[in-house]
Amino acid sequence: MKAKCLLPVLGLLLILLGAGNLGAVTIDFETLSDSEMVTTQYAGFGVTFTNATALTAGISLNEFEFPPNSGVNVVFDDGGEMNLTFSTPMANVGAYFTYLAPLTLSFFDSSNNLEGTVTSAFSSNLALSGDPGSSPNEFLNFSWASGISSVVISGDPAGGSFTMDDLTAAPLSVPIPEPGTMLLLGSGLIGMAGYGLRILRSKN
Repeated sequence: MKAKCLLPVLGLLLILLGAGNLGAVTIDFETLSDSEMVTTQYAGFGVTFTNATALTAGISLNEFEFPPNSGVNVVFDDGGEMNLTFSTPMANVGAYFTYLAPLTLSFFDSSNNLEGTVTSAFSSNLALSGDPGSSPNEFLNFSWASGISSVVISGDPAGGSFTMDDLTAAPLSVPIPEPGTMLLLGSGLIGMAGYGLRILRSKN
């Protein structure tokens, strides 16, 4: 009986706390085969790729220099700069990169206007031979209020200069409550929980 009375309050709390993460997707590339060209395999998640090919640790990937951030698969810039195109605007896009040349990530809106760029912290962050102070799998991300429609990731113009893992994108349509709003919601939920507990106690 007590559990049934508290379930609505707990359910609402979980929904509200998770509202900012609804719809966010992480692609770890683990469904791909070694040396598989990546194009529309993740179109169902709203993203297509150009100049991207999968590598698997223990097969084609030199995991000693380019360790995956998770699992055994990564994608690399095969033949030139890698392009990501999103079917719907994204509020935030990020991924983990290991590179042997400086990286520049350029973010564009639906009209192909440049919104901003992000650059790597080092010239190389390979696991064994990277720049002093660097470490592999540097997380690079960018947020834009009006939405990100495409990303161009540039390393060496000839390609073969970086690996990417655990691409994360959050759709623009996902509401992220302001801190003040979350405080008000939290206060209300605490009050609701307290009210529920008082009712339970009055029945005992």
